[in-house]
Amino acid sequence: MVYAVLSSGGKDSILACQKALDAGLDVGFMVAVRPRNPDSYMFHSANLDAVAVIASAAGMKYVEIPTEGEKEVELGDLEEGLSTLGCDGIVTGAVESAYQRDRLAGITRRLGLELVAPLWHMDPHALLCEVAERLHAIIVVTAADGLDASFLGARIDAALIGRLRRVAAVHQIHLAGEGGEYETLTLDAPFYRHPVRYESAEVIERPGRSELVLRGFS
Repeated sequence: MVYAVLSSGGKDSILACQKALDAGLDVGFMVAVRPRNPDSYMFHSANLDAVAVIASAAGMKYVEIPTEGEKEVELGDLEEGLSTLGCDGIVTGAVESAYQRDRLAGITRRLGLELVAPLWHMDPHALLCEVAERLHAIIVVTAADGLDASFLGARIDAALIGRLRRVAAVHQIHLAGEGGEYETLTLDAPFYRHPVRYESAEVIERPGRSELVLRGFS
C-alpha cells in the first residue's frame, strides 16, 4: 500500500509523515494544497515553494493541488486532486481540529482510502518536545496575541517551548498552534536526505499577522 502525506512543510505534517514511516508505511507522495486565499480556513499558504524541495529531499513524488481557498469549496478541490493520485491512504498531521479531521475522513471514505492521523489527540507539549528532538522546524507565521515578529525564524527547541508556554498561559493560545496561532516550516527531519536551505528571508507584517517569507529553496 502506498500513502500520500498532506503537507504544507510544517511541523505537524512532517512529524506525522515521520511517524508513518517509522511504522513501516510506504509514503510515496507529498501533496501540497496551494490556496490563492492566504486566509484559507483549511490550508496554509506560507512558504509553500519549500514543499516541492522537501519532497525531493525525501525521495517522494510531489503533487500540488491549486484552490481558490474558499471555505468548504477548497475541500472539493482536494478531493478531486486526491481522486486521481492512485494511492491507498492519506497521512495527515491533524492534532485536535475536528473540522479538519472530519472533513478529511469524509473525503477518504468517499474515495475508499485509509486515513492515518498519527498525532491525533497527542498532548501538545509532548508533540512540541518530539518536534524539538527530531526535527529542525522554525516559526514562519505568527497570528495571535502574545506572538510578535520576534518569534519568526526561531527554531522549536526547549527554550522556545518555554516561551510558547508562557504566552499560552497568558493568552490561552493552543500550545502547538493548532488554532492557527503560528505556522512553521520544517527544514530537516530524519527522512530528509539533506536539509532544506534558503537564500533570502523577508519579514512581511499586516494587521494581526507577521510572516517570514523565505526564497531560493534548495
